[in-house]
Amino acid sequence: MRVVFMGTPRFAAEILDELAEFHEIAAVYTRPDAVRGRGKALVPSPVKEVAERRGFPVRTPRTLRDTAVLSELAAFAPDVICVAAYGAILPKDVLDLPPFGCLNVHGSLLPRWRGAAPIERAILAGDEEIGVCIMAMEEGLDTGDYCVCRSLPAGSRTAAELTEELAALGASALLTALAQAEGGNLRWVAQDEALVTYAEKIAKGELNLDPAESAVANDRRVRASGAAHPARAVVAGRPLTVLAARVADDAPADRLGSGAAALIANRLLLGCAEGVLEVTEVKPDGKRAMDARSFAAGVPALRGEEGTWSRA
Repeated sequence: MRVVFMGTPRFAAEILDELAEFHEIAAVYTRPDAVRGRGKALVPSPVKEVAERRGFPVRTPRTLRDTAVLSELAAFAPDVICVAAYGAILPKDVLDLPPFGCLNVHGSLLPRWRGAAPIERAILAGDEEIGVCIMAMEEGLDTGDYCVCRSLPAGSRTAAELTEELAALGASALLTALAQAEGGNLRWVAQDEALVTYAEKIAKGELNLDPAESAVANDRRVRASGAAHPARAVVAGRPLTVLAARVADDAPADRLGSGAAALIANRLLLGCAEGVLEVTEVKPDGKRAMDARSFAAGVPALRGEEGTWSRA
């Protein structure tokens, strides 16, 4: 098939890389270069990097509603538009353009977790299973019928780990859907509106750890976190980002009430409202990332089991 691909982050870039092995990529649309990092330099999206490496035409319009942009898109004559985390709304003129429609690789098992942050919301909710669906795009927010889905156990994976695995599953599902579409045997399933949940964007500070919450809830926040939305805390008066942690079922909970922090048997343990969280990797403000034991060894209160911790 002749494909126009639309996407922006690494999740989408991995799908584009796989798609390009089997279909003709007429053009790639992605969001404009953005300022990232301390250098304030404009950085291309991961999708743009893949497209340029492969020699595909790249377009970065700020809107798809401009007449000239629509005319150029139509001139690429796509059989289908494939979308993965593009980051912009597709107007009806775009949705109606390709004969095989616009197919979206959505990172959830629809109708659960429509919206912007399905992977993070699935982790925070404690979903045991997570996956991707190929959805027919329409004007509503992730309301279209779906066809091919792939799933895997969420386990204790982080958002970054799940995103990588779901990108591979999403590429496989998309290739299957395109093959079925070409063969005229694609079968669509309507979403059950009674089962719909929404994955709202993660709010600033939402993933900060809290001693008033359970160890399970705090562990989920760490696993759902990333550079854009870190899991922050103040441990023994030191503000830091928690990069890795786990629920410490074998920890001496009787020695660690809610808000207590200590280095016990070379393990940095944080007492929660219910249970104990073991922190294994941190990044103190202004310092490099390090294992939690090294951080705690340099804090006398933690070594003396007299430390406390609080929400950042």
